[in-house]
Amino acid sequence: MKIKVKVPATSANLGIGYDCLGIALDAYCIATFEEIEHGLEISGCEQAYCNSDNLFYRSFCAALEYMQKKVQGVRIHIDSNIPTARGLGSSATCIVAGITAASAMFHNAMNKYEIFDLAAKLEGHPDNVAPAIFGALCVSFMEEGHASMIRYGIKKDMHFIAIIPDYEVKTEDARKVLPTQMSYHDAVYQMGRCAAFAKALEIGNMLIVKKACKDKMQEPYRKQLIPEYDKIRALCERFGADTMFLSGSGSTMMALTREEECAMQLKKQLQIQYPAWDLRILHATYDGVQSEVL
Repeated sequence: MKIKVKVPATSANLGIGYDCLGIALDAYCIATFEEIEHGLEISGCEQAYCNSDNLFYRSFCAALEYMQKKVQGVRIHIDSNIPTARGLGSSATCIVAGITAASAMFHNAMNKYEIFDLAAKLEGHPDNVAPAIFGALCVSFMEEGHASMIRYGIKKDMHFIAIIPDYEVKTEDARKVLPTQMSYHDAVYQMGRCAAFAKALEIGNMLIVKKACKDKMQEPYRKQLIPEYDKIRALCERFGADTMFLSGSGSTMMALTREEECAMQLKKQLQIQYPAWDLRILHATYDGVQSEVL
């Protein structure tokens, strides 16, 4: 049996929603999983990852163990348009693809909530895997080791300008720079803005988007890992973007606007100033992971 899985890119945190907000975007990882007589064959990625440590394969095996099923061998081919280690959910796509493929191989033995719970355990947090599975804008959290989420809609005319540097920021480094405590005052600041920001994205209220997306919990500390951050933010403001935030822990920065001309002009200017960077205009997608039998 051969299974094709398609998983969207995701952007987590969205500035103000540290470790709880995530959105699905229209860049994709497509992977095929084919049962073979024995062994493991992997193609479509760097040779260093073509082994049993591959995250697609480890997630596939974790799902088999969960379902108490066995496969003698598997051939995996990866075709991904999502940059690795840039804050666009590349590890989440691997995990969700592997689990979903294993489930599909056994007639969708796992429902989406089971896939979500297992994926969150493997990823260590649910903010990326939730939109990768369910699509759109997701708010998620862990309770007693299990993942929960709720899905928001989002205006389809929002343009997410992904500004992807030619270097990575490791998640562990991004977590190390964060303080271990915050005040009640800052906690209240975050909670009000996070709740307002999620609803503003759903209804397209860009005035609230602009007011609410001013983070105090992580971006003031993580921006030091991205030397160009302040210049990029100033450029985004000059060209009329409503806000800009780090995607995940970076290094990708994401500008947001509902104006197509603003998005096009900002991308054009960024290409001039940072020709080695990957620059994309993305849009939210309501479609999470999809699978089919080939």
